[in-house]
Amino acid sequence: MKGDLFSSEHMVQPASAPGMSVQNAKTIKYAVNGEMLARQGAMIAYRGNLQFERKGQGMGGMLKRAVTGEGLPLMAVRGQGEAWFAHEAQNCFIVDIEPGDALTVNGRNVLCFDPTLAYEIKTVKGAGITGGGLFNSVFTGQGRLGLICEGNPLVIPVSQQQPVFVDTDAVVGWSARLHTSLHRSQSFGSMIRGGSGEAVQLKLEGEGFVVVRPSEATPHKPQ
Repeated sequence: MKGDLFSSEHMVQPASAPGMSVQNAKTIKYAVNGEMLARQGAMIAYRGNLQFERKGQGMGGMLKRAVTGEGLPLMAVRGQGEAWFAHEAQNCFIVDIEPGDALTVNGRNVLCFDPTLAYEIKTVKGAGITGGGLFNSVFTGQGRLGLICEGNPLVIPVSQQQPVFVDTDAVVGWSARLHTSLHRSQSFGSMIRGGSGEAVQLKLEGEGFVVVRPSEATPHKPQ
């Protein structure tokens, strides 16, 4: 057969090395040689000798997930082969995390990651339940993290001289060492009169960066 479908742009090539790579704008390929971790239900194809197993979070993790609604529903992929991951045709990106780095990410934006990375669900300081219950996953260690985002994200530098204010529904993640707090951009009287609809933002201060997506949160689909 011939046609644009069979062009090099779409045709999968054998992996040149183990690990994670961007297959295309909407898909991440992982050449598995041992184990890796991904969000449940994100595998769209695989070849080779691979096993998929739901990964528990322990009683503490399950309790935190029940309270916060955040959590990371994960599966472990073990064996040797290649697997492709995607989620609702969102754009895919890879972050290389080095020793000493700490990246806090919204769980909805995590697609897959190396088993050498550790993650912990933490409360966003300064936000708490009154701020909508902001809980993110903080990744540390050394390895690669695959992220998804609706549209192309913006990476905004944060400095001591220039703090950044972001919509809590649009934020993807940020340098974990940044100081966070809630910022009210309009008075209570303005809110009563209608206001701008953007009453509270997450304020980030310090030295680092914040990643935001070009859309606000969409309702979660039933699992």
